[in-house]
Amino acid sequence: MDTGAKGIVDFGAVKPVREESLPADEKLISGQPIQITENIYADTRGRFFTGYWSSAPGKWRINCAGDEEFCHLLEGVVELADEAGNISRFVAGDRFVIPEGFVGTWETVEACRKLYVICAVGD
Repeated sequence: MDTGAKGIVDFGAVKPVREESLPADEKLISGQPIQITENIYADTRGRFFTGYWSSAPGKWRINCAGDEEFCHLLEGVVELADEAGNISRFVAGDRFVIPEGFVGTWETVEACRKLYVICAVGD
C-alpha cells in the first residue's frame, strides 16, 4: 500500500472535523455569519494551522494580535476594513495576507470559502 512520503499532508486525503460557529456577540456587527472551519493540519507546537473556512454573509470585528494569516479566497466576496475605515475588497481567486496586529472588521458580502494558513508570531 502506498502511504506517501512520511509527514506530508495531502489535503485530499484528510477528512477534517467540521466545526460550526458564530462570532462572539461582542464582535458581531450585522448578519448571522455562520462559519464552518475545517482544520486540515496543526503543528505539534500549536503555532501553524491550515485548512478551509467558510462564512455566510455578515460583519464582525477582528483583532489579529499574535497571528498572521494568508488567505486564498475560493468563493464569494469579502471586505476588510481597518480602524480608519480604509476598505480592501476581495473576490474569488484573490489572495491576501492579514498581518499580525491588524485590527478592524471582516465583512462577508457574499457567502465565502477560503483556504487559510495561520502562523502564530507572538510569544
